[in-house]
Amino acid sequence: MIRLSTKGRYGTRLMLNLARRFGNNGSTVILRDISDEEGISIRYLEQIIIPLKINKLVKSVRGAGGGYMLARDPSLVKMSEILLSLEGTCCLVECVEDPDYCEEIPYCPAHEVWKEATTLLKEYFESISLKELMAIEDRKLKGGRGEIRKRT
Repeated sequence: MIRLSTKGRYGTRLMLNLARRFGNNGSTVILRDISDEEGISIRYLEQIIIPLKINKLVKSVRGAGGGYMLARDPSLVKMSEILLSLEGTCCLVECVEDPDYCEEIPYCPAHEVWKEATTLLKEYFESISLKELMAIEDRKLKGGRGEIRKRT
């Protein structure tokens, strides 16, 4: 079974939290607040934020009033970028991205299946922005019937 690690899942929650705050007059948030809101260890968030910052998805501001913020509008941040930053390349099996990994590639019928599935997965994550993820969250919080449900 192929699964995202907690790094990818929690990193997505971190980015969604920052996306919710985007545009509030350049306001930043400290990781402690995100930790409390998301129920994620502060130490883990400190590890997760580093590759997001390195890949220019998040900006840090030092000093009084400092903290973190999205580096660009949520509509311009794709899920594929977040997952690439945190999980590395997206492929089901190594031979899809490394042609030298296996000498059977030219003869392996399953290789074509793995390659196509990987392409579909990459295209799917590339098609979803943080803005779209926020819209999904809004729909879920409303419970599909208009009432607002508490975020857990």
